[in-house]
Amino acid sequence: MLNLVHLASFVRLHETGSFTLAAEQLGIGQSTVTHHIQRLEQSLGRQLIDRTTHRVKLTTEGEALLSYARGMLDLNGRVMSIFGESRLRGRLRLGVSEDVVANRLTGILEDFIRLYPLVDLELTVALSVELYRMQDVGDLDLVLAKRHIGEAHGRLLYREPLVWLARDPDLLQFGPGYPVPLIAFPAPSITRKVAQDALDGAKLPWRIVCTCGSLAGLTAAARAGMGVLVQPRSMAPEGLKEVTGDRLPVLEDVEFVLVQRRGADAALAEALSSLISQRIRPHGTV
Repeated sequence: MLNLVHLASFVRLHETGSFTLAAEQLGIGQSTVTHHIQRLEQSLGRQLIDRTTHRVKLTTEGEALLSYARGMLDLNGRVMSIFGESRLRGRLRLGVSEDVVANRLTGILEDFIRLYPLVDLELTVALSVELYRMQDVGDLDLVLAKRHIGEAHGRLLYREPLVWLARDPDLLQFGPGYPVPLIAFPAPSITRKVAQDALDGAKLPWRIVCTCGSLAGLTAAARAGMGVLVQPRSMAPEGLKEVTGDRLPVLEDVEFVLVQRRGADAALAEALSSLISQRIRPHGTV
């Protein structure tokens, strides 16, 4: 009989791509995660992790196991939630900024619905400033979004640098007669304002060449070579390269925070907040 604890370590290892991160998120030692994977391989008589690469990569057998492992953990979570002592139920309205949705949210939501199947989750995706406005008027219970350095609202999750991104950085020309072509979210976007303030401070001319409320749309424009896009470094879309050197000014860091509405269901909000706090961090952190 397969051990669910071993399966949980296997799934988390795949999601994080790191034995260190998987152990940290599960609250166990790295050697314990390694032991769980070894025991799982012994039980199945198959190699699940390709150990010939520097990155954690599943073998063909590991890929085949993954969906079954998730299904078994999901079923176990639903049973425990229904028959266990903690039977959270109700509605929770979550607001998440666009870039977080594109990079981090899937695994968090999978865990939440597995652990709390009786909770109805309403998800709103928008710019951080719009999410805070909606929360102020009572439309959102919990917000996961960005804030400027120096602001104090919310529970800080982590801080990381913003970077300039482009398809072909070496082909871009900046300077007199060549304003920096910005690809940006609509105002009042936090990343847009940081970029514009940095360029103004460096006395570099700029112009908005593409505006879109969707990160997928902005990424498509950047991949088409229309200009430069500003994003947190760990959330750089595939196919774009960081513009390095001193051609563009250094950008201010950005902070990711959780903000709970006063009056929201404390148990529901804390259940999701705890899960997000455990899981969200810049990719590549070890």
